[in-house]
Amino acid sequence: MSTAEDDIIVSICANCGKEGDDVNNICNKCKLVKYCNAACKKKHRHKHKKDCEEHIRLATERAAELHDKELFKQPPKEEDRPICFLLIPTLPTGWRYKSCCGKLICSGCIQAPLYDNQGNRVDNQKSAFCRIPTATSQEESTERYKKRVEAGDPTAMYNLGCDYRDGRYGLSRDYKKALELWHKAAELGHSEAYACIGYAYDHGRGVEVDKKKATHYYELAAMGGDEISRYNLALDEKTAGNIDRALKHYMISARDGHSNSAYQRFILRRICNKRWLHKSITSLPSIFE
Repeated sequence: MSTAEDDIIVSICANCGKEGDDVNNICNKCKLVKYCNAACKKKHRHKHKKDCEEHIRLATERAAELHDKELFKQPPKEEDRPICFLLIPTLPTGWRYKSCCGKLICSGCIQAPLYDNQGNRVDNQKSAFCRIPTATSQEESTERYKKRVEAGDPTAMYNLGCDYRDGRYGLSRDYKKALELWHKAAELGHSEAYACIGYAYDHGRGVEVDKKKATHYYELAAMGGDEISRYNLALDEKTAGNIDRALKHYMISARDGHSNSAYQRFILRRICNKRWLHKSITSLPSIFE
C-alpha cells in the first residue's frame, strides 16, 4: 500500500509496515500490494491470497465485459462510393478495386457508358474515377499494386498479400510475405486482412496452428466490419452451446448483408423461444397439483 502526504507518495510494506523507497517488491498476480523483500512477501502470502484471487476474478470479469461490449457493437458503415455516393454493395461482384487510383468503384459506375461533349460514346477502358487507362497485362497490374503498397494503401496490401498466398499472377507462393502484408493492412484498419491472418492460424498456413490466436484475429476482423468472420464466430458459439452469443453475432452479420446469418438468426430465435416457453412452463408453481 502507499500513503500520500503533501503530494509525496510513500510505499509501505503490506507485511511489516516498513516505509521507504526500497519497498518495491510487488505482488506478481494482482499488482496491488508491495513488500520490502521476498521474505515478507512469502510470509504475507496466506493472508493476501483471498483478496488477491478476488481482485483477479473481478478484473477478469470486467475485462471480459468490456471486450464483449466492443465485440457486439455494430461496426461502422463503409464510406460512400466516390462517384455515385451510394453504399458499397454487399456482394463482391458489385464493386471493384482500381489499382491505378486506389478507389473502390461500384460495378454500375464501371459499366456505365461515357459520352464526350458532342454526345458521342467514348471508349470506357479507363478508370471511372481517375481516367487512367486500364492495365493491359497482369504484370502491369501487379506493378501498380506494389506502387499502391508503397503509398500506404491497405486494400492494395491486402490484395497483394492474397496474390502471394495463392502464388498467382506471376508471383511465387510466399505465406511469410502474405502475412507481412496482411499485418500492415490490418494495422491500417483493413478488417479482411485480420480475417486472413485468423484463417492462417486456424489452418496452419505459414504459421503453426493456434486456435486462440485465430479466434483473436477473427474477433478483430468482426469488430472492423467483416461479416464472414462474425458469421464464423457465430458458428463456433453455436457449436459450443452459447446460443445467446451466437444469436448476437448472427444479428450483426445479417445487418451487414450476410444472407446465411439472416437465416440462422431466424432458426435460433425459434430455438430461444422454445427454450423460454419450456423454462416458463417448468418453473410454474405447483398450485395445480
